[in-house]
Amino acid sequence: MKDLLKFGEPNAKLKKMLKELKLKLKTFTLPAGHTCPAANECLSRADKITGKIKDGPNTLFRCFAASAEATYPSLRKMVWHNLGLLKDSLVDGVDACADLICASLPDKFDIMRVHVGGDYFSKKYLQAWIEVAKRNPEKIFYSYSKSLHFFKEFALPENLVLTASRGGKHDDMIELHGWKEALVVYSEQEAIDKGLEIDHDDTHAAFGKENFALLIHGTQPAGSAASKALQVIKKKRKEVLIH
Repeated sequence: MKDLLKFGEPNAKLKKMLKELKLKLKTFTLPAGHTCPAANECLSRADKITGKIKDGPNTLFRCFAASAEATYPSLRKMVWHNLGLLKDSLVDGVDACADLICASLPDKFDIMRVHVGGDYFSKKYLQAWIEVAKRNPEKIFYSYSKSLHFFKEFALPENLVLTASRGGKHDDMIELHGWKEALVVYSEQEAIDKGLEIDHDDTHAAFGKENFALLIHGTQPAGSAASKALQVIKKKRKEVLIH
């Protein structure tokens, strides 16, 4: 039997959205950082073998997906399995890659989060997902992406929903193209000050039209501003639970 891509189940954050909307969601992921050509402020990579994390030269906050790969060897194995199959298929072109993705899609889902970790690592790879969305018009595919230098060249089908992830190498393109964007904030107050709603369950990403904020999460480098902000957030949550 031909090797197929592997898909994941929604985490607690996504399950909240699905419960309210009564929809079925699956996730797809690739090696964080290793497949993110435009990552900058969040650039982090987990070593394929050891899982040891290495941050980029301009990292302000660590990618949560890289942290997860560092923690779970089974996840590392899955994301590198997916990347290997995709790169092999792309040797034969965009359609071959789209064929692989379509053949691998789970039987039952309404929404697909494309890239919990990782990003569109090449123009042809993005084109493959555009083709997948066109072949499955009844499904919703959504992504956060910093690979905006690829997106600028294509008109996306309505069911492939892009959220431009600020903090990358091509932020200047966001306003230029009028893309919806997500901004990582270090506190609820920062989101309020910027006039942004915080997306707690991906409803803004999958269905919204307006810019929004994401509250810092994951495992952050010790002593960093992101780590200190995360500690404050956790303390406030603990106080709420106690009271």
